[in-house]
Amino acid sequence: MIKQYIVDAFTDTLFHGNQAAVCLLDEWLPDELLMAITRENRFSETAFLVGHHLRWFTPGGEIDLCGHATLASAFVMLKYICPKKTEIRFQTLSGELMVKRQNDRYVMTFPAYALIPTPVKKAMEEALGVMPTEAYLGRDLLLVYDDENTIRQITPDQEKLLQLPGLMVHVTSKGNDYDCVSRSFGPKLAIPEDPVCGSGHCHIIPYWVSKLHQHDFTAYQASARGGVLYCHAEGQTMTIAGQAVLYAMSDLHINILAK
Repeated sequence: MIKQYIVDAFTDTLFHGNQAAVCLLDEWLPDELLMAITRENRFSETAFLVGHHLRWFTPGGEIDLCGHATLASAFVMLKYICPKKTEIRFQTLSGELMVKRQNDRYVMTFPAYALIPTPVKKAMEEALGVMPTEAYLGRDLLLVYDDENTIRQITPDQEKLLQLPGLMVHVTSKGNDYDCVSRSFGPKLAIPEDPVCGSGHCHIIPYWVSKLHQHDFTAYQASARGGVLYCHAEGQTMTIAGQAVLYAMSDLHINILAK
């Protein structure tokens, strides 16, 4: 059996933020079985841990960086597995990632993506329903809009999103009650909308640093579930902090799943 935790990340309230499953393994299972577990969970990401080696899987495959599942993994490890510790370092496809517990927040140190300006094209308007004012490409595509209401009202065409460059598509604007607001879409990963995307903010926050000339941000992900991220960016690294709450613990009967 495998112990699995289900955590709502980037929130202090159940049924908000972004859901992640965290599975604690004694050794690595075949990737096909990890994918089967991920698809069974049907969350944006399921995290798998062998010791401090962390991997993230989406319903569309393994991914190289995930914020909310890292936060969820740190929450599980520092609250339930080694509660006397206040810091943990994960080995990941993006290198070593450090997470510190500070009061009720978990502070993650992540790389900041370099953003390359890219032309605003008609295909972007067709996919999102509104023409962005600016566009940038890192691992993901970042589209900038003029106001928060536009971000909240966007109803993307998932098929047309697939034709845009980048692994995911993030839309952002300045916020009314927060420094910035955003939403994140990932049909290439079988994620129509990611409720709160930590790695997306490794694109979003560096953009706003360049525009607003500040380094500390309270960011809001304006999905149906919603979530708050506390970010600091300077240079090529940044920190993303958030809260998390436990929804469930369970045992996976892997011998049954494997048949």
